[in-house]
Order: sequence, then C-alpha cells, then structure tokens
Amino acid sequence: MPLFDVYPLYNVTPVSGKGIHVYDDKGEEYLDLYGGHAVISIGHAHPNYVQAVTRQVERLGFYSNAIQNPLQKELANKLEDLSGCTDYELFLCNSGAEANENALKLASFKTGKKRVIAFSKGFHGRTSAAVAVTDNKNIIAPINAQQEVTILPLNDIEGVKIELKKGDVCAVIIEFIQGIGGLNQGTKKFFEEIDKLCKANNTMFIADEIQCGYARSGKFFAFQHYNVTPDIISLAKGMGNGFPIGGILIHPNIESKYGMLGTTFGGNHLACAAGLAVLNTIEEEDLIANVNEMSAYFISVAKTIPQIKNIKGRGLMLGLEFNFEVSDLRKDLIYKYKIFTGGAANKKLLRILPPLNIKKQHIDVFFEALKKALADIKSKTLEV
Repeated sequence: MPLFDVYPLYNVTPVSGKGIHVYDDKGEEYLDLYGGHAVISIGHAHPNYVQAVTRQVERLGFYSNAIQNPLQKELANKLEDLSGCTDYELFLCNSGAEANENALKLASFKTGKKRVIAFSKGFHGRTSAAVAVTDNKNIIAPINAQQEVTILPLNDIEGVKIELKKGDVCAVIIEFIQGIGGLNQGTKKFFEEIDKLCKANNTMFIADEIQCGYARSGKFFAFQHYNVTPDIISLAKGMGNGFPIGGILIHPNIESKYGMLGTTFGGNHLACAAGLAVLNTIEEEDLIANVNEMSAYFISVAKTIPQIKNIKGRGLMLGLEFNFEVSDLRKDLIYKYKIFTGGAANKKLLRILPPLNIKKQHIDVFFEALKKALADIKSKTLEV
C-alpha cells in the first residue's frame, strides 16, 4: 500500500540518534539543528529519557483515563515547579493541534462566545478550529472555514480593540515567537495591551507555547518575557522529546466539569514518563541557562557573517535571514555538509531549532559549514 503523498521529503533516512546528532542508513553523521520541528529538546536518546521510557513500558505502557494515574500528578507538579505557573491546572493530550483545539473549546465554553482573533503568519495546527485560526488558506478546507475567525496584522492593537468591542470574541490566540511564520514577534506593548484588553472584555487570552515554550526562548515560557497572565497556555513539541504528548495549562478562572474535555491516549503512562524525563533533565542540566549562553554565542558569531541580513527570534528559536531564498542553501547544508536546518513561510529565512543542550563546538561546526556553503553559492552565481 502506498503512503498518502503529502510530505516533500529529503533523501535522507535517519535510523539512530545520539545527543545533537542523527545517523542515517549509510552510517553518515548529521548535526541536528532542527530537532524535527523543535521536538527534540534534551537531545536524541538522552540516557534519562531512554531509562524512564524503558522502565515504564516494562511496567505498564497504557491505560485510559478511567483510572488513577499518579504519573499525571507528578508531571503536573514538576511542570508547576519549573515553569513558575502556580495555580494553573493541567489537561494532557497528544499533540499541539489537539492542545490548541481544547484551548479554543475551553475559551468558548467559558465565555459563551465563538469568534476568535488570531494573527497574520500565525500557525496553530491542522485540526478543525486550530487550522481555522492558522493564517494559511492552502490548508483550510471548507469544513474548517465555517469557524468564525478574524486574522489581524501582528502589533495591530487598534484592530484588536475594535474587534473586542463587538462583544462576540471568545479568545485571542497568539504565538509569542512565531514558528513556521518566520520568527516574527509582537512588541512588549502589544502583548501587554492584549492581556489587559482580554481581561476587560470577557475574552480568553491563549498563549500558544507549542514551539516557543519549554525553555526554548530562554525562559520556561516565551510569554514570561512580558508582564502578562494568559488564561490558557498550550504546550507540546519539546514536552516529550519525541514522544507524542501535549497539554494545556488552565487558569483557575476556568472551572472544570466532568466530560467537558476528554482523550483516550492523552496523559498515558508512557507519555508521562517521557514528559517527566524531559523536565528532570531541564532542571538537572540547567538547560535554561545553557539556552541563554548558547543563544548569545550563536548570535555573536552570526553577526560576523555579512550575508546574514537579519537575526530573528530568541533563545534557541532563531532565524537567519538572507537576501535570497534559502532552499538551495538548506539542500547544500544537508547533503554536502550533513547539517539539518529548517525553513519557514519566509523563503529567505533559515530556521535553527537545536536541542537545548547544544554546545559551542556544535555551533562552530555549523558556522564553518555555512561560510563554505555561502561561498559555494557566490561562486555559482559568478559562473552564471
């Protein structure tokens, strides 16, 4: 049976990974500066992670949410300790799209309203409401388009005020650092004003931390760079280091009721074991400090390369912008120099999303390769 062909694939077949590297079926080593869309947070096959998942699967891999699962409470407590998000409650699910779907559903339950404000270049998932609030018409089917959504330009606070005054908005959802949109960020004033406006207009403020959260920005959550208090925080990607897990943190102003949310696989024993291994490693290895140190080093080196026209993002969620489209550069990096990087909606942007325990020597390898690849591109241009 053929696979449904929806992914344009690079001709590389990884079969194993260790730390910052993956290895293909021919034994070639690749430096992984993309982490499978920012999923690999503590490195491939981290000993803490392997041990935790192995031990758990030997005991009990799965049972549904019809029974007690103390691992869920342990994960919630650890998440509260490391994030500083006290008083929130945790609902566990399986993915980022599912997290945002539940966040939007809760916002509608709480307010009794159904319209959502989202922002240009934002990405929030591919399921019903999550894709409807994503700014990409190519992935929104007619069944998704029935959702009531208003897409505004980033930093358009006057537009937000006008829309909220209409009284029918249940939620404002935003990435504090846009991922696939191209590492765009709102201003401090914009984020903090949205927070105030939502609270004044019975509207839930949803922080989409699926890619920028879990220490990647240099704080546990990217919204913590600002003076805001989201009503709902959505998480996934780096939460499980590759094991499917997602969740939402829910402010106590939203009351739970039996049946209002639910999932078969969410919060299963294996997922919780993986999630706990990630949090324990972030704490034990002081990875937030490493993110900030490596980010500063990366940016300092990037500034010495004249072809880089702009450096975007924060922490280890970074983008290098050029004055040309980077598709050929990415191919050279992966095939010739054995380095994984990412692209974005901005075709001139190279996205860097490495594991959070990356070291200076890995960054040095990347920049030496980048310089050579840029020289290759220049020589090809001159030949033409």
